[in-house]
Amino acid sequence: MIAYFLLVHRYPTQFKRLFKAIYLPGNQYVVHVDKSSGMALAKEISAFLEPYQGVELLESQDALWGGYSLVDAELRGMARLLEMDKHWSHYINLSGQDFPLKSQNYIREFFAANPGKQFIRALDQRKERPDTLNRISHLFIEEHGAMTATGVPRSYLFGDTPFIGTQWKAVTRSFCEFVCHDPRVERFKTFYRNSFIADEAFFQTVIMNSDDQGIVMNDDLRMIDWVPDGDIKLRPRNYDEADFGQLQRSPDLFARKFDGENGSRILSLLEHHLRSPAASHYPSRVHPPRTPSYSNTPDAVFA
Repeated sequence: MIAYFLLVHRYPTQFKRLFKAIYLPGNQYVVHVDKSSGMALAKEISAFLEPYQGVELLESQDALWGGYSLVDAELRGMARLLEMDKHWSHYINLSGQDFPLKSQNYIREFFAANPGKQFIRALDQRKERPDTLNRISHLFIEEHGAMTATGVPRSYLFGDTPFIGTQWKAVTRSFCEFVCHDPRVERFKTFYRNSFIADEAFFQTVIMNSDDQGIVMNDDLRMIDWVPDGDIKLRPRNYDEADFGQLQRSPDLFARKFDGENGSRILSLLEHHLRSPAASHYPSRVHPPRTPSYSNTPDAVFA
């Protein structure tokens, strides 16, 4: 079984289509509605979810882009999912503007064929993304719904290596238990609470600096088309019906992102696609890894 954590801050109609596409009895679901989105959205989502089993709404708090509050929401969601059911094997996080490319049956078969693997993008931040080191080299403060760069320099955690990737992941239950409850993780929580865009680095850093977390695949199982957004920033492009063929052929499990308010036709096409044989059954033959993988042991060799 799969445990899902969903972050929602707008587009309730689109969220409902996403939820119906990933819902399967036996799976577990925790939904967090951003507190800053208002009570009306939270009430609508709550009413929609009421008939479904294995679903809970997490207490709404502000989830600020760039802030540790996004990490905190996810940790709270993981902890609640662990309490709700002891049988699920993998955890997947999604936003309300994601959509599956494969059925729940396919996804279960995929993880059964890849036991013990952690699907999360993780790059050595110093070696491969030195342009982002300002996110951790100076102190940031999150308060009153805003991020403040103090300009105060600080040293990194002694003996640890910073990693960076994306917010998205599909990881094992054992990692969720470790990151939520193991006291060895506390130093990372304390440090990243005052970093910038912690949700793209905290989980990667924990998993790569901790022994016995399995094989880490440099892959988040998402199809995302990153496009420029200003001089130094990238953003995910909204997919539309012109992209359907590429989405249909993708080996990824999910794609982001979609604007269901202004381009709902692509969601209709994907809903139909999920009923097709190609999206319903994971191939029994063994495929080579699509991306480099590596161990998180101290003497890891990067492929």
